[in-house]
Amino acid sequence: MLKFKTLMACGMCFVAFMGSDSQEAHARTQYQKVFKEMYPGKEEIAKCALCHIGETKKVLNDYGKALDEALGAKNVKDADAIKAALKKIEDKIPSKTP
Repeated sequence: MLKFKTLMACGMCFVAFMGSDSQEAHARTQYQKVFKEMYPGKEEIAKCALCHIGETKKVLNDYGKALDEALGAKNVKDADAIKAALKKIEDKIPSKTP
């Protein structure tokens, strides 16, 4: 019985550890795809640094924050909603990314 309890405790710790990084921000390919469609001359800036700062991509820059606010939800998949949000903040598009 002790082995079973130990095994269960280890399993629960493993699950908790694996799920602890689920809040990390990730670039959304659907956002990048729509951006490239809407702004064909700006493909060179349609990379992670368009919205993110740093190597871990956990922090949004001003453009990323504006897009996040304009979208109003996390991980939006509707292309029309993404287009509307990008159009709303197009005056904030950086000329180049670091």
